[in-house]
Amino acid sequence: MQNAIINITNLRLRTFIGFNPEEREKKQDVVLNLEIHYPADIACVSGDEVEHALNYKTVTKAVINLVESGHFLLLEKLVADILSECHRHPSVTYAKVRVDKPHALRFADSVSLTLAWSK
Repeated sequence: MQNAIINITNLRLRTFIGFNPEEREKKQDVVLNLEIHYPADIACVSGDEVEHALNYKTVTKAVINLVESGHFLLLEKLVADILSECHRHPSVTYAKVRVDKPHALRFADSVSLTLAWSK
């Protein structure tokens, strides 16, 4: 089996994230890193037919819509919702999502949370 691994690196979005009053009123930057695995046997030998591959553009658009239109109190909820969107396609066998929240702590570049899912 040929396992394809799609990586979407440093997708920069803005959302409402946090439970402090100022965080609930103003969107903040978040940086997403996604890793999605799916079996690519057919896609690799199909004669370059798009329908046999996982469409990462479709997944990314759904994630962007989810994040930018959402309001999240917890980083855990944001990451879990993104992870669910990543493994919505039936051929996905594994997905991992990391979300960084830059400027969350005064002396740190960012705070991040990672969740993974496997079939």
